[in-house]
Amino acid sequence: MNEEITAQVRQAKQPMFNVPTVVLVLTLIMVLIQLVRTYMLSADMDLQLLIYFAFWPVRFDPSELGLGTGPGGLFVDLSSFVTYAFLHGSATHLMLNMVWMAIFGSVVARRFGTLRFLLLSAVCAAAGALMHLVFHFGETIPVIGASAAISGHMGAAVRFIWQLGGPLGAVRLRNVDAYRVPAEGLFKSLAEKQTLTFIVIWGVMNVFAGLGLGSGGGATNIAWQAHIGGFLAGLLLFSLFDPVPSMDRIRNGK
Repeated sequence: MNEEITAQVRQAKQPMFNVPTVVLVLTLIMVLIQLVRTYMLSADMDLQLLIYFAFWPVRFDPSELGLGTGPGGLFVDLSSFVTYAFLHGSATHLMLNMVWMAIFGSVVARRFGTLRFLLLSAVCAAAGALMHLVFHFGETIPVIGASAAISGHMGAAVRFIWQLGGPLGAVRLRNVDAYRVPAEGLFKSLAEKQTLTFIVIWGVMNVFAGLGLGSGGGATNIAWQAHIGGFLAGLLLFSLFDPVPSMDRIRNGK
């Protein structure tokens, strides 16, 4: 690195995780929903809420219900690809998801802005539900939780957080916003040691947790396929949502 570039480089001094307003608002909405379900709804009312807002694979099985024939019709069939992400199975489930959203969602929200962040979250939630449906078609067990959307935040975050000058980069560039550093293309990102290591460790942990390995055996209720679907959506679709010109576009003068 020449002296000119070296002079522009400094160590990071600002905190990485300042929680943006959109993340705080989403957190408050999910907390409020959980409180209402826990303390204000009867068991029957809560079941009705789950019927209309959770993701039910059985809705898409023609031999059981079939598309458009379940409660709420086609609208609920389609909207449940996103609405399930606002519901959680317990306070612990909610707390864990909100912690991860505060970490990775904040990073992505600061780069994307509110609208793009919400769109990405919805797409990743839907991708997670679709991936779960592929492996659990026709099942009567509902899926709830923001994990797929948050996994999408993780997938998007790894595309830029380790860039030179990025939020977790070894150095910061003087007068350059760490959240606006141009990202490399997908394949160059995957070639980075930190990115590849994170993906492998994250994937193995999800598969192990979903299959119950290391926890006494037996499958668990963790919708790990949904996590993977959301993560892949965030990783692969990052460039479609990223408002910052990529390194490839800059190199090509576009």
